Amino acid sequence: MGLTLAEKILKEHLVEGSFKKGEQIAIKMDQTLTQDATGTMAYIEYVAMGVPRVRTEKSVAYIDHNTLQSGFENADDHRFIGSVAKKHGISFSRPGNGICHQVHLERFGVPGKTLIGSDSHTPTGGGLGMIAIGAGGLDVAVAMGGGAYYITYPNIINVELRGKLSAWVSAKDVILEVIRRLSVKGGVGSVIEYTGEGVKTLSVPERATITNMGAELGATTSIFPSDERTLEFLKAQGREEVYTPLSADPDAVYDKTLVIDLGELEPLAACPHSPDNVKPVRELAGMKIDQCCIGSCTNSSLLDMIKVAYILGGKTVHPDVSLAIAPGSKQVLSMISQNGALAKMIDAGARILESACGPCIGMGQSPNSKGISLRTFNRNFEGRSGTRDAGVYLVSPETAAASALTGVMTDPRTLGDMPQFELPEKFLINDNMITLPADEKDMDSVEILRGPNIAGYPKTEPLCDSLSVPCSLKVGDNITTDHIMPAGAKILPLRSNIPEISKFCFTVCDETFPARAKELGASVIVGGENYGQGSSREHAALAPLYLGVKAVVVKSFARIHKANLINAGILPLTFKNPDDYEKISQGDTVELSSLRETVKNGGDIIAKLGETEIPLCLDISERDREILLAGGLLDYTRETLGK
Repeated sequence: MGLTLAEKILKEHLVEGSFKKGEQIAIKMDQTLTQDATGTMAYIEYVAMGVPRVRTEKSVAYIDHNTLQSGFENADDHRFIGSVAKKHGISFSRPGNGICHQVHLERFGVPGKTLIGSDSHTPTGGGLGMIAIGAGGLDVAVAMGGGAYYITYPNIINVELRGKLSAWVSAKDVILEVIRRLSVKGGVGSVIEYTGEGVKTLSVPERATITNMGAELGATTSIFPSDERTLEFLKAQGREEVYTPLSADPDAVYDKTLVIDLGELEPLAACPHSPDNVKPVRELAGMKIDQCCIGSCTNSSLLDMIKVAYILGGKTVHPDVSLAIAPGSKQVLSMISQNGALAKMIDAGARILESACGPCIGMGQSPNSKGISLRTFNRNFEGRSGTRDAGVYLVSPETAAASALTGVMTDPRTLGDMPQFELPEKFLINDNMITLPADEKDMDSVEILRGPNIAGYPKTEPLCDSLSVPCSLKVGDNITTDHIMPAGAKILPLRSNIPEISKFCFTVCDETFPARAKELGASVIVGGENYGQGSSREHAALAPLYLGVKAVVVKSFARIHKANLINAGILPLTFKNPDDYEKISQGDTVELSSLRETVKNGGDIIAKLGETEIPLCLDISERDREILLAGGLLDYTRETLGK
């Protein structure tokens, strides 16, 4: 029986465990990436481990999220990250060099390698044939220190692509169709692997758009084969020496197969407030819009920018629409400035933003109240744009550009004949905004620069044996990490300061939660299905940890957030009977006993509410049990390194 491509790479990097579905495996990570919204805490954690030099083949620290410097906080964090990178062997991508996933694809991605990043959209690298996985910052810190990354051996879902995309239908429409069919939790515990004759019709930037939004499926990662189109891209980047042809065996066996005929697809839009609320653009055509934002790690490549410039060329943005465009990297911005595409955008009335995440992470460009915003981004969660009552639709660059001109949602197929858009044979190569680390012999002389916004890791302690604590909050299904720990220009600068950022924890759901939890001292949170979907931000676990949350009891977890809770030493419990969710109310006192014995040896944990007993499951690995007993991954790692 043959192997899938994902299985081949995982098997090559296996350092612990066996290849059995549902078993935990440990894999060696070749590369790491961080960004500044999650990276500051990751480097605080890395320094606390005491490993003097990173042990990966390549580690890169990117500045792309917190680039709005309205106070000292972001600038101080950037200086801190830069100094840690210089001292400990990490390349430093300076502000203005671009979005981490776009730059990493261009300059550092290698087919067949493994990559772990402190950003949920790290699977973008799967467009190059990498196993690229998003995780919490502490997991990335451990990988930088030479530790393995632990995952459950995944199911492999085959998405077989047939045919070729029609005019004005794009890669964004492909992934929206996959999300429409599978839902935002349909990829949990799985790798999405793309195969079929249609694969060769897609360029690497198009493939990267698709693997990027695989995060919205809850998937572990997504991957395309490495083929002649991959070689074409790497040659254009001057990196053809890293090319390796990679594909699944002809007799590979998949757990599930989804067939998509590319020629049958049409322009799609994810409607508020979920990426899987997908409808055809033609059904929404004529809806008045207020804003269009083009960019993000999903759709900011040179190919995307060329298409947008063509649509806008010689025309003017509708007077009722604000159009903002953010090229994904300095390379992209330089090339569109030289080939005339940038001038077309500017002449049409577009607002050109810096090469950064910007509006996608809530950093500026919030829509007007009750505004309708079309965005080429990957998430449209309520309030993520910075405007609570805005309606955000996720669309392709083609749909966004066409709609910006008309002032209403517009099917780009109305644009007429589409030219053949081609990538250049050679990209502009200039890595002068990537600072290399100090030589190993000079690293001791490098000082780590800490500003007043750099706080320590929250206090942790070994797991206690019993708890009798109130339920401080009860929430419903599909709670995202944006609900738990919001982003935006006001909150993101506090990512290195857990005491301060905790004041915003769950305020999207209940503004009184932070003060209540702090006053209670210790508590549990209760939730529904798919709790913690979305961003990989470990702050959604660290802020509750600081506020005294000892356990989270839900119907089901999203993968990364569950891992982050374990890393923080918070018990991730699920209802054995989902109907028991109705038996706990906010304010109820929950008693948990014999915790250390049960966590160590397995079995149900019984929650008592007066005379009522509710069985809870702790579905984790043996290593996870040791982490929880130690009080979290940082304590566990210190103990392990000490031994």
